[in-house]
Amino acid sequence: MAEEKAKKSAIVMTATKDRNVSLEKIRNIGIIAHIDAGKTTTTERLLFETGRTYKQGSVDDGTTVTDWMAQERERGITIVSAAITAFWDLKKDSSVSAGHYRINLIDTPGHIDFTAEVERSLRVLDGALMVFDGRTGVESQSETVWRQADKYNVPRICVLNKLNLIGSDFDGSIKSIRERLGANASPVIYPIGQEHQHRGVIDLITMKALTYKAVEDAKLVDEEIPNDFLETAKKYRQELIEKVSEFDDEALTLFLEGMEPDEIIIKRAIRKGVIAGKFFPIFGGDNRTAESQLLLNGVVEYLPSPIDLPAISGTNPKTGEIETRERKNEAAFSGLAFKVVTDPHVGRLVYVRVYSGTLKAGQQVYNSSKQLTERIGKLVLLHADQRELIEEAYAGEIVAVVGVKDTTTGHTICDPAHPIHLESITFPEPVISLAIEPATKSDQEKMGLALNKLSDEDPTFKIKSNPETGQTIIAGMGELQLEVLVDRMKREFNVVATTGAPQVAYKETIKKYAEGEGKYIRQTGGRGQYGHCLLKVEPKSKGEGFEFVNQIKGGSIPGEYIPAIEKGAREKLENGIMAGYPMVDVKVTVFDGSYHDVDSSEMAFKIAGSLGVEDAVRKADMVLLEPIMKVEVFTPAEYMGDVMGDLSSKRAQISGSEEKGGETVIYATAPLAELSGYATKLRSLTQGRARAYVEPSHYEEVPSHIAAQIVAKAGKVEMARG
Repeated sequence: MAEEKAKKSAIVMTATKDRNVSLEKIRNIGIIAHIDAGKTTTTERLLFETGRTYKQGSVDDGTTVTDWMAQERERGITIVSAAITAFWDLKKDSSVSAGHYRINLIDTPGHIDFTAEVERSLRVLDGALMVFDGRTGVESQSETVWRQADKYNVPRICVLNKLNLIGSDFDGSIKSIRERLGANASPVIYPIGQEHQHRGVIDLITMKALTYKAVEDAKLVDEEIPNDFLETAKKYRQELIEKVSEFDDEALTLFLEGMEPDEIIIKRAIRKGVIAGKFFPIFGGDNRTAESQLLLNGVVEYLPSPIDLPAISGTNPKTGEIETRERKNEAAFSGLAFKVVTDPHVGRLVYVRVYSGTLKAGQQVYNSSKQLTERIGKLVLLHADQRELIEEAYAGEIVAVVGVKDTTTGHTICDPAHPIHLESITFPEPVISLAIEPATKSDQEKMGLALNKLSDEDPTFKIKSNPETGQTIIAGMGELQLEVLVDRMKREFNVVATTGAPQVAYKETIKKYAEGEGKYIRQTGGRGQYGHCLLKVEPKSKGEGFEFVNQIKGGSIPGEYIPAIEKGAREKLENGIMAGYPMVDVKVTVFDGSYHDVDSSEMAFKIAGSLGVEDAVRKADMVLLEPIMKVEVFTPAEYMGDVMGDLSSKRAQISGSEEKGGETVIYATAPLAELSGYATKLRSLTQGRARAYVEPSHYEEVPSHIAAQIVAKAGKVEMARG
């Protein structure tokens, strides 16, 4: 026990002492993947190899560093992204100089319900390891996180994991990366044997074989390349040189002259291609083993440091002009808040990526997103659930700050004398909701506080009140996310709550142009109320949202009342007209009306706007929209017919199937409303041998007969046609 404590304290001391590495020796990376591809296991081995841990943790045993929450260890999945700092010594010069490198690493969830964790992590990272299951290659969530990384221009290394397991397919997985992701990718290593024969890899750059005898071996042994792998290794090496030579003039000249570039030239060309976002090197093997040493070298050699990337750009909040900040300690401070955590010991922690300048404890910063000034209390360096107090944070670092009350996810904080507003973070809309109430009346206030803290942490978790029933409604990306949040309320806030059945997040919209009139006249003993407006509504393209246009001419309605009309119309549409669901993608135009010199007021015109927009949309062919989910079912071939038949009964559209890793994969889309309890049904259909992956895809119009049932159940208006 004493030895364990000594090792832990030594690690913290090392982290503190080694923090001041130069910017070119910092790597801010994330590990991203489909669920169960082996991200957390990969992280554990990387931490073990860097000396950050003295024993490799196991997901199955619940002993991992980054999966520290009770819910994560019970379920064997990652729920929240965890940041940790490690150090790696590059032994010899290659595409970068040898030396001591600092790696700030974030392990992200693979489950679609926790996609916000991936989105906000990728927004602030400089590079990523994209882990794939070497048996199946690209899976649904692989595509989703790949697109997220594309959105933020994050350079990536691809890692084919689990090549030691039955069904592994190195060549097939590479083909899926190229075809499904459209990636210009090529292996830099080749596995020596697959499935149970796997015992090492061939480094295609040095053309050396590196093997191990047991998973726990600390070192790889150099060998000659086995004869039965030599031709394939030569073929892949030639392909690699051909692909990367275009990124380096010297490599291209040698390639065109038919000469072999040396190791440093090849690695330099790979690095240039990766940083440009135009090439993705592929590593592969068993990430539980010493092969991860090659991966750590790859992180240092190929992924960018903060100064390899362009200067960060943003908008000056005072002038509206685009400005840049050099990613250096000497520049004016700028940083992006990307995550909020409520810690029982420290309080509210806000994770910040420092892009330029330095940040000190006690410093005043300007929140350009909310246009207010805050003071930094303490600065904390992150080691998963462990914290280390520091006095100053430097450019390129990821730290947490304590003491800021109004700064939250997506906000920019900066030097008050040099304000800048950086690009924020966008998150998907929730697709499922449920009613929640405390088990006892005395817990009502505690529940409200707990829900607010949890929604502060998770931008995809929404809370609203139903004015008709008085119920509190919580909404999120999936049943698992809501289940975990309710469990956290109980464990962390001592609030026991009961929940109703999950409800689908329908939306309403219109299909044609229509006009309507809103008139609100009240005459009582004193001053009356008078508001009158004529509105027209028209549909917008999918995803364009609400738009309000003022076409009043000649002063028929004074300008000061127009915002009230917009507010009334917007609130009415947000509360829904057809079945109580938000009405989206509608353009509302006010084009005429009248007013009274004495009786008109903002309140009267707000009510008139609400009445007018309702009158118009009732004539505009209202329809209900429902979330459609992308479904992938992995099943033994003998159950394929049963699974397809069951999906068809759920209004699913089956787009195809293929053999993958010894299983049949069925691809389909299906309405979320039909998929309640699907995992349980699938298990009973296939004797527990099939599994499904479900993620939000898009919204589609609900068939009219089903929409009529939903409207009737909601107790709202009948569907208006024409």
